Amino acid sequence: MKTAKPYDTATLLKLATYASTATAMVLIGVKGMAWFMTGSLSVMASLVDSLMDAAASLINLLAVRYSLKRADQDHQFGHGKAESLAGLGQACFIAGSAIFLLMHAVERLNHPQPLQAINVGLWVMVFAIGATLVLLAFQGYVIKRTNSSAIRADALHYKTDLLTNIATICALFFVASGWPLLDPLGALAIACYILYSAWQIGLEAMQVLMDRELPEETRQRICDIVLAHGTVLGIHDLRTRQSGQTMHIQLHLDLDQGLPLAEAHRVADEVEYAIMASFPQADVIIHQDPRNPARYRRNPLECQELPKIPPG
Repeated sequence: MKTAKPYDTATLLKLATYASTATAMVLIGVKGMAWFMTGSLSVMASLVDSLMDAAASLINLLAVRYSLKRADQDHQFGHGKAESLAGLGQACFIAGSAIFLLMHAVERLNHPQPLQAINVGLWVMVFAIGATLVLLAFQGYVIKRTNSSAIRADALHYKTDLLTNIATICALFFVASGWPLLDPLGALAIACYILYSAWQIGLEAMQVLMDRELPEETRQRICDIVLAHGTVLGIHDLRTRQSGQTMHIQLHLDLDQGLPLAEAHRVADEVEYAIMASFPQADVIIHQDPRNPARYRRNPLECQELPKIPPG
């Protein structure tokens, strides 16, 4: 994954939040018109989804701007976890919209209503799909460059929006073909999928807030970088976590016990610079441990093990 430079990252994140909010507002307008003209519950389901998108995107916009603030005296590790808090808030919004849809779908099943101007609804949903695809393409680019959890959560619920739009088109098509009950049934299916998406977004945000380790391939890459230094004997107690755009990396270096302190410090600095060359926004802390090279035996699987936390 190609990581953007810090100043590029801030610009990309802000542009992504602006694009998301603007797209949500446009879709609210066109879907509101379609619902007013058709009376379709499936269209209303898609409209409610867009309303939640707008609220979540606004939260995202504020959270991302806050997360980009520099560390201060009260937040010396920065403000990056605001992104994950935004993801958690999005999950709550999306789950609420799903429950709202479930209630109205059940009511419509008990009290069916005829639909009107179905063709208008179909064309509006096609437009919504096109606008969402453009936004998702841009968000995908931003995610690849920044690895932002907030934008990833935002993209996930827009993917949900994309599927709800497709489901809405299917429901309207079948209603036009003489299957009116498929409108509320389609809304029920959309609501269930929205609930599932809310669970995914909330779970990912919680994992980041709980300082879950970075993916194993990232940890192994860090190990490979460290062990590529000719003076380093080994590495242990590698600990990693993500906070917004900052990747926190802590590790212990095994060095020849005969190295002078100044030389050991130089090696640690070189290892730190090598890590940051691959992970520009990383915060790296390295501790040096003295080892006897004659008795030291490197465990080839050492870098693939999680840190062992003592009981109690």
